[in-house]
Amino acid sequence: MRRGGLAVDGFTVSTVVSAVTGITSVAQLHGYAVMSGLDSYVSVKNSLMSGYGKGMLLEEAERLFADMGDSTRTHVSWNCIIAVYGQHGHGRKAMELFQDMARRGFTADACTLASVLSAFATSRDLVAGTELHCRLIKGKFICDPHVASGLVDLYAKCGSIQDAWKSFSEVDKPDLVLWNTLISGYSLHKDFSEEALLSFRAMQRAGFCPDDCSFVCVISGYSNMSSPSQGQQIHAVVIKSDIQSSHISVHNAMITLYSRCGKVSEAKMLFDRLTERNTVSYNSIIAGLAQHGHAAEALKLFEGMLNSGYEPTGVTFISVLSACAYSGKVDEGWGYFNSMKQTYGIDPCEEHYSCMIDLLGRAKKFKEVEELIMKMPFSLTSVGWTPLLGACRTHGNMELGARAAREILHLSPSNSSAPVVLSNMYASAGRWEEAAKVRKLMRDRGIKKKPGCSWIELGRIIHVFVASEVSHPRIKEVYRFLEGMSEKMRLAGYVPDVRWALAKDQAAEGEMRLRHHSEKLAVAFGLMNTKEREPILVLKNLRICGDCHNAIKIISGITHREITVRDAHRFHCFSDGSCSCRDYW
Repeated sequence: MRRGGLAVDGFTVSTVVSAVTGITSVAQLHGYAVMSGLDSYVSVKNSLMSGYGKGMLLEEAERLFADMGDSTRTHVSWNCIIAVYGQHGHGRKAMELFQDMARRGFTADACTLASVLSAFATSRDLVAGTELHCRLIKGKFICDPHVASGLVDLYAKCGSIQDAWKSFSEVDKPDLVLWNTLISGYSLHKDFSEEALLSFRAMQRAGFCPDDCSFVCVISGYSNMSSPSQGQQIHAVVIKSDIQSSHISVHNAMITLYSRCGKVSEAKMLFDRLTERNTVSYNSIIAGLAQHGHAAEALKLFEGMLNSGYEPTGVTFISVLSACAYSGKVDEGWGYFNSMKQTYGIDPCEEHYSCMIDLLGRAKKFKEVEELIMKMPFSLTSVGWTPLLGACRTHGNMELGARAAREILHLSPSNSSAPVVLSNMYASAGRWEEAAKVRKLMRDRGIKKKPGCSWIELGRIIHVFVASEVSHPRIKEVYRFLEGMSEKMRLAGYVPDVRWALAKDQAAEGEMRLRHHSEKLAVAFGLMNTKEREPILVLKNLRICGDCHNAIKIISGITHREITVRDAHRFHCFSDGSCSCRDYW
C-alpha cells in the first residue's frame, strides 16, 4: 500500500497492529506511528496497548495509557488497559483500574467486566472473583453471555465446577463462546471429562457449528480419558467438519490426544504431516515422546525446533527437562536448565525446578537436590517435594524421604499420597512400627488412601480392576490365566519381589498379593480377549509397582505382545521383555 503511494491513516496502522504477532513487529509499527505523527490517534494507542499486552510488555502498555491523559482516553482505552492486565492474571490491578474507570464517569460494559473476571480466573483468585460476581448480580449483568463466559472460566479454573455450570445455566441464550468456555472448563478436570463431551454434543443439538476453539476444548476432554476409540471418533468428526485443514491449533490438540491415548507413533505421524508448525506443535510432540520414554527423539526434535528458528517457551522446557529426567541425562538437563535464563530470558518456575529435582533424585544425586532447594528464589511447595519423595522411595533414602513427606503434609494437610509412600517405604524396609505410626497419623487426620485401580478398554467397553478383584464377572478366568502364566514367568526368570507386597508375612501371602495387583489383572484380561500380536493399553491411576513392572516385561516377551501401561507419571511401553523406560523410572 505504501509502495503504491496510497495514504496511510490511523485506521490503517490500528488494523495492522491488531493483526501482527510478535513484539518486534508491534515496536516497529509504534516507531512508524511516531515518525508519521499517527500516534496521536486514540485508536492507534489503543491497538498498541493491546499489542504490548500480548507481548507481556505491561510497562509499555501502562506508559501509553498514562501518556493519553484524561482528555483523550475513551471507553475503549479503559477496556484495553484492563484487558492487558486481565490476560496476565493481575487481578488486583485490573480491579483498581475498573474502579478508577467508574470514578471518572465511564460506565462498565460486558467487555470490561469480562476482562476483570479473566484476571481473577488467571490468578485463581476465587474470593475476589466471587465478590465481583455479587456486584454483577446487583447490576443484572449475569445474563450477558460475555460476562457469563468470564464467570464460568473463573469458577472452572478455581475448581468450583458446580458454580461454573450454574453461571452458564443462568443465560437464556448462550452463544458459541459461552459453550466453548463451559466445555473448556470441564476439560480442565479429569473427573469431568465426560461432561465436556456431553456439553459438546448438547451444543451441536442447540444448532451451533463447532469452530476450532470448540474442537480444541473437547479434544482436551478426550485426552483426559485416554481412550483410543474415543480419540479416533473425535478425529473422524474433525475430519468431516473440514475445519482441521486450516487450523493448526486443532492439529496440535490431536497430537496431544494421540500421545495421551498411548499412540505416540500416530502422534508423530500427525506432526510429520503438518504443512505448518508453531511452537505449540513442537511442545505437543516433545511432551508426548518424553512421556513415552523416547527421550533421545524428544531432545533431537527440540534441537530441530531451535534450528528452525522457533522460540522455546517455559512449557517447552518442562517437556525437555522431563525427557532428561526420564533418561538420566543429568549434564544435559543442567545445560538446558541454565540456558533458560541465560539464552532465552525465561525465569524458571516451580515446575522447572520440580523437573530438576526429579532428574537429580532419580540419579541419586541427593546432595545436589538439597543444594538446588536452598538456592531456589522461592519456597518449594508440594509440587516440588513430591518427585523428591518418589526418588527417595526408589533409592531407599529414608531420612530425606521422611523430610519430604513432612513438608508435603505441612503444605497440603489432606494429601494422601505422601503418608502412603512414606508408610510403604518403612514397610518395604521391614520397619513395621514406623509404618504403623504413619498409618495412625492418617487415621487421626482422616486421610484415606486413594484406592489403586487399573482399566482397559476393549470393544469400547471399559473394564476396571482393583487389587484382589472379586466383582468382575470374569475374574475367575483372569485368576486361572495368571496361574497358568506364573509357571512360564518363573521359567523365564521372574522372581516375585515381595518388598512390594507390603505384608509382614513375606512369603506365600506376599506373593499372592503381588499376583493380584490391579495392573496384572488388567493385562491378563487384555491378553485373554485380544488377538495374537495385538498391542494392548492398560491405564492405572497410581504409579506402577516395581514387581508388576518386572512381571509385565517378562509377560511381553512370553506372549510376543506390545503392552503399554500408562500410570500416574508416564507411559511404560513393554515389548520383547524390555520397557521403554529402560528400568529407569
